[in-house]
Amino acid sequence: MRFNNPRFAKDQKVRILVQFMNISLCFKFSVFFFLSTMLMMAQEKKEIHAKRISNPPKIDGVLSDEVWQDIPASGNFHMWQPGNEGTIPQNLQSEIKMAYDDKAVYFAAYLYDNEPDKILRQFSQRDNVFVQSDFFAVSINTYNDGINETRFYITSAGTIGDSRADQFNEDFSYNVVFDAKASFDEKGWYAEFKIPYNALRFPEVDVQDWSINFFRRLQQRNQSHSWNFINNEIGQRTQYNGLVTGVKGINPPVRLTFFPFLQGLVSTVDGETETDFSAGMDVKYGLSDSFTLDATLIPDFGQAAFDEVRLNLGPFEQTFGENRQFFTEGTELFNKGNIFFSRRVGNGPSSSVTDDDLQENEVAEDNPSKVNLLNALKISGRTKDNLGIGVFNAITEKTEVRITDTITGNVRKQVVEPLANYNILVLDQQFNQNSSVSLINTSVIRNGSGFRDANVTGLAWNLANKANSYRFTGRTIVSQINLPGDNIGGFASEIDFDRIKGNFRFGFGHDLANKTYDINDLGVNFRNNFNNFRISASYQIFEPKGIFNNYRISTFIRHRRLYDPSVQTRNSAGIDWFFVTRERFAFGGFSSYNSDNDDYFEPRVPGRFVTFSENLGGNMWVSSDYRKKFAYDVRAFYRNWFADPQERYGINISPRYRFSDNFLVIWTTDYSVRKRDFGFIDLEDDNVFLGQRDITTVENSLSASYNFDSYKAINLRFRNFWSAADYTENTFFLLNDDGTRDLTDYDTTENDPNTNFNIWNLDLSFNWRFAPGSEATLLYRNQIFNQDNFSTLNYTDSLNNLFDQPIQHTLSLRVVYFIDVNNLKRSSKG
Repeated sequence: MRFNNPRFAKDQKVRILVQFMNISLCFKFSVFFFLSTMLMMAQEKKEIHAKRISNPPKIDGVLSDEVWQDIPASGNFHMWQPGNEGTIPQNLQSEIKMAYDDKAVYFAAYLYDNEPDKILRQFSQRDNVFVQSDFFAVSINTYNDGINETRFYITSAGTIGDSRADQFNEDFSYNVVFDAKASFDEKGWYAEFKIPYNALRFPEVDVQDWSINFFRRLQQRNQSHSWNFINNEIGQRTQYNGLVTGVKGINPPVRLTFFPFLQGLVSTVDGETETDFSAGMDVKYGLSDSFTLDATLIPDFGQAAFDEVRLNLGPFEQTFGENRQFFTEGTELFNKGNIFFSRRVGNGPSSSVTDDDLQENEVAEDNPSKVNLLNALKISGRTKDNLGIGVFNAITEKTEVRITDTITGNVRKQVVEPLANYNILVLDQQFNQNSSVSLINTSVIRNGSGFRDANVTGLAWNLANKANSYRFTGRTIVSQINLPGDNIGGFASEIDFDRIKGNFRFGFGHDLANKTYDINDLGVNFRNNFNNFRISASYQIFEPKGIFNNYRISTFIRHRRLYDPSVQTRNSAGIDWFFVTRERFAFGGFSSYNSDNDDYFEPRVPGRFVTFSENLGGNMWVSSDYRKKFAYDVRAFYRNWFADPQERYGINISPRYRFSDNFLVIWTTDYSVRKRDFGFIDLEDDNVFLGQRDITTVENSLSASYNFDSYKAINLRFRNFWSAADYTENTFFLLNDDGTRDLTDYDTTENDPNTNFNIWNLDLSFNWRFAPGSEATLLYRNQIFNQDNFSTLNYTDSLNNLFDQPIQHTLSLRVVYFIDVNNLKRSSKG
């Protein structure tokens, strides 16, 4: 919507104001309802006393240190998974002890087992803790808010992991420096932790109010135990922590750490060799006990994992997950409201060189696919009143395209992305141990009057009553795009109400966005102009029943409309099911019916739509017991359209074999076919052309790892994706204004839609975590890509053509070293 445009329709302004008023009233009523609920969740909180010590233990997993002998143990763990029923036998009991000083907190765990030789001990690398091993975890909530936790893991094979968790997500991309070791004897196994205050954030108060829980996973026995009782039927596990007493008067050292890195790279392609050397540094500085500054200076992401690129024939951009470490660590605050998509920072330029920009005889060279990131920083933390504050800022450099006159040889440059600043501010207030309200603002400011700027403001809420039986969640978002000579505003909202307690649960929701809603400068949204409704219900068990450890059946109904004009686009109904047996064989499926779908995005023309007929289909899958050396996952799907001749089917097979505790191989083959599918191919004046095609896709991938121990490993990742869109039956359509289509002739000599797409990626790396926080990675990578119009080639012939293309070989070595300023101080004094 153009608020500053005199042509803006009055009735559209009224409609927006009414939407704001309705949401405001609904929000106020829900806040009153939930905050007035006086039911309390019945549970008894355990307490563990932390003892202040002067001589810290040696972290070796052997609990013979004198300090542990003087601290009483806390035990009496409870059954947690697969259910709360049952008691833990004496020979499987667990005990824990806690201590602290001015540098760190320490934990000792005694994990008894009368059959220690049967404990699974698969080796893995950092954060990969959910393998065929037992593990022990410490979950600390330094604000005792029932929502935010920092979790520290160690497996029975000695692998450590850490994560940040809230009520709904656990983020293992969060990495801090801590130490943990494990040991074994005839009574079971033992774990010992040292968690420096560098790894924690807590209020600046004399007496700390922390909560905590401890978890033990017994993989072979298929059981998980928790120190403080967790009722699986009500609430989330973060709300069931016990209490920590005795932590007071701590005077943590300066929280300043450096992660300098060096990287060397050699790349060859088609006989040309390039070398590169780079250096940079990440910095973490504790502004206070609660707030931390993270900065990356002269970043280099050359060893980030490859993107899983696919053939994209749809109307929306292809997006990829974040692989850059700085943008995955400690971003939980910035993800509030789901309006931040970190891949926008350093992505492709916001403009490009078009034919209108070129003069006669000119050609554009070196069109950049990305913009270099100069630096970025994050400041985040939480006050003692549970107010989370986050600030993110990043700067990308000016990017130009080289334009050459092919006759005179003259060269000029055109800016396709100026110096740009990306900024986020987040305020997140949490309360009642289960609720929060967040205000988020993102902005992108590009230097120069010829480029677009953007600003997005969102309000997000997650409100639950104190009995944790109902939850009201939602968000409202306002976007503002500033173009040269024009400003465009947009609006979106989401509202959901759900019952979250007991075996039977239900909910309903509403999503809305106007035609000009756009957050794609620093966020991502594929669609706007919608007005959708949903109703859902589910039934699940929380205690083993019969042959099943767990099962869940859920169903939904969705009604989709446009916001403007207010017309129906599709109705859907579906059911999905999930079962796990006591022998850990899992199976499930999904089935859905869709009515006729008026797709307003496929034609690529505002106001036009193409109608896809009603259809029915679904999928089924099975997954075998991963405890066995050989295991497998299989998924198959099928969907048929009633009034159109198109159908889709496919299968995914993923066997895995664990040769030993050190060596695991997983292979995946995905085969799918879309018969007589049709979609957009061309636009000429007001004519939209559609083409019927057969799309065949084969994707093969391999993941193999050999772990020498928990610190050194060789990893192999391979992926080959092939897809062919075959239009050779020459069946083409002209789109009518009512969404139907008529057969037409289409000349493919100017625009041949036949496509054969093939891409190959291989990464072979040696990783060595040679000291806490320090790591060296030697990476070999090769990649090949080919796309042509030979759509009738089969997979084998396409692969032969692929290997005729130049192969890019890259060898790089990256070394990151962890430096704690306090260690430097001690060294200088020594």
